[in-house]
Amino acid sequence: MDNKTISRDGTLLAHHLTGQGPVVVLVSGAMSTGATLAPLAAALSDRFAAVVYDRRGRGGSGDTAPYAVEREVEDLAALIEAVGGEAALYGISSGGALALRAAASGLPVRRVAVYEPPFAVYEGGAEERAAYTRDLTAALAEDRRGDAVELFLRLTGLAPEVIANARQAPMWAGMESIAPTLAYDDAVMGDGLVPRDLLASIRVPVLAVAGGASAGWMRVAAQQVAQLAPRGTYRTLEGQSHAVEAEVLAPVLAEFFAGAAS
Repeated sequence: MDNKTISRDGTLLAHHLTGQGPVVVLVSGAMSTGATLAPLAAALSDRFAAVVYDRRGRGGSGDTAPYAVEREVEDLAALIEAVGGEAALYGISSGGALALRAAASGLPVRRVAVYEPPFAVYEGGAEERAAYTRDLTAALAEDRRGDAVELFLRLTGLAPEVIANARQAPMWAGMESIAPTLAYDDAVMGDGLVPRDLLASIRVPVLAVAGGASAGWMRVAAQQVAQLAPRGTYRTLEGQSHAVEAEVLAPVLAEFFAGAAS
């Protein structure tokens, strides 16, 4: 990341801006850094100034204890101020939940788009998320970072044999290095259920997107986000999964964010 911005609590935030035009800040999800969204930033850069950043505790950014979701909202406030004072937001997965929280908090956000925020709308979802929070908290308290990563991967639906192979892969060490931030994403997701009151309080346009090849509950979650936000819209990207392709998503976002500049 090329630039550093200081958040309200003194945490350094690494970020990079690509392109020119209205500002769009891209918010990554769990187990990822700003680099994960670099291809999407590049795809938007012909029309927008796209900002990617490392959320606190990841990549080139710092971290300051104690953690609170409000600190991550303050991080976005500092970034928006640093890049012009106003922005649209895009967030993927739990980063989408964070983007929605930021929009509801009254930050100078023109529009907010989210891709598959993983709210647990399926049967037994609340119980599953509560168990995940309990087990994750215990694993991190005992510094069992590998187990924490495995818990998260199980939550995403990966098969045990795939996780076992991943533990032997070179990438595993990097995943363990940011495992403590899994608690941050868990906090951002709250109880894991769709935050009805929060969504009802968002006054700017909201676009919720899901992939046609993703699990059905992910589409339902995105649809509920769009339905509960007063100015919400839903889109399905046929053939796309949770690992959405930047070149497919970018035109949809560009069309939506173009309204932010008008």
